[in-house]
Amino acid sequence: MPIDPGQRAVSPTMDAASLYREEIYTDRAVGTLRVLVPVTADGAPDRSRPTVYTGEAQLMTNVGPLPISFEIAAATLSEAIAKYADAAKDGVANAMRELAEIRRQASSSIVIPQSGALPPGGPLGGGKIQIP
Repeated sequence: MPIDPGQRAVSPTMDAASLYREEIYTDRAVGTLRVLVPVTADGAPDRSRPTVYTGEAQLMTNVGPLPISFEIAAATLSEAIAKYADAAKDGVANAMRELAEIRRQASSSIVIPQSGALPPGGPLGGGKIQIP
């Protein structure tokens, strides 16, 4: 990945107070649960921050699978599993709204040809008769 030359002097540093351990659970049929467990800088569980549960699924389209990610409001893994289906439906609905908005923006864009791009006499040609 190219780095902006202006940012080469900046050294990226990790925030030791915002570390998470990632765990992945799947049933190999429907989807995947990604669990982000907060940890301290030495790797011990950090009970002062909440665990984050996200679900992942794929929506099949005519151009291939579209990955969908969504957060699941849960306090435990079993609760996240129970809420997966509803959260997935909401995630797909959000993705469909975003796609519809992208399509709407793309269809409403106006393409204006640059000056001089049209032949003399308009887009169908024509114009003055020239005799060699």
